[in-house]
Amino acid sequence: MSASAIPLYAQIEDALVARITSVLHPGDRLPTEDQLIDEFGVSRITVRRAVQNLVARGLVVTRPGRGAFVTAPKLRQPLTELTGFVEDMEAHGLAATARVLRAEEITAPPEVCTALELPAGSTVMLIERVRLANGTPISFDRTHLPLELGRRVAEEDLANEPIFDVLEQRLATPLREASYALQAVAADAGVAELLEMRAGDAVFRIERTSYTDGGRPVDHEVLHYRGETITFTTRLPRRPTSPDAAR
Repeated sequence: MSASAIPLYAQIEDALVARITSVLHPGDRLPTEDQLIDEFGVSRITVRRAVQNLVARGLVVTRPGRGAFVTAPKLRQPLTELTGFVEDMEAHGLAATARVLRAEEITAPPEVCTALELPAGSTVMLIERVRLANGTPISFDRTHLPLELGRRVAEEDLANEPIFDVLEQRLATPLREASYALQAVAADAGVAELLEMRAGDAVFRIERTSYTDGGRPVDHEVLHYRGETITFTTRLPRRPTSPDAAR
């Protein structure tokens, strides 16, 4: 490796982080110690220190006799305010991107009509995306929007711009609050393929309806997060009780 003020182990660490965030996926194995020694021309102790730092950062896990493997990003998501995927990933220092799978007008299922307060049989815009953090699929999002608003959203570059930003910054539709329902479920074959996991693995299913001024619902989503990537946290006050009630 070239001369630098940065220690050799840190240079190797940086090089492996770049590889993890660009070409490797969760579950992929890093090169062996011998391969890294040959590649970077350093000692075994230098390679081991670089890998140990990656383990400490939660980017890889070592398995005795098998090597070091890339882990999925580990996220702690506080449920204290309404935020979008890009905001959540940026808060963890992760680059958020999206793959748009589908954007089309459909007849809304009954539960969507209820959530968006639309008449039965209404047409809505359906948008499906896979959301990625540092190139790793984290969430599969199925979004329903009222038709006229959804048509305008679908015209935007949703691979690079979040729907929340489109609504608030382009379409003058501020998001004031949201209702959430969280459930642990097993990934079906379709979701598992999109999120690069096994069918039956755990996912968080999040049903979220977001509201604009006047409590009007404008965005209904069903999100599927890889179960091993995220921990939701919150802090709840206890309702005051009388001394008699506490006995």
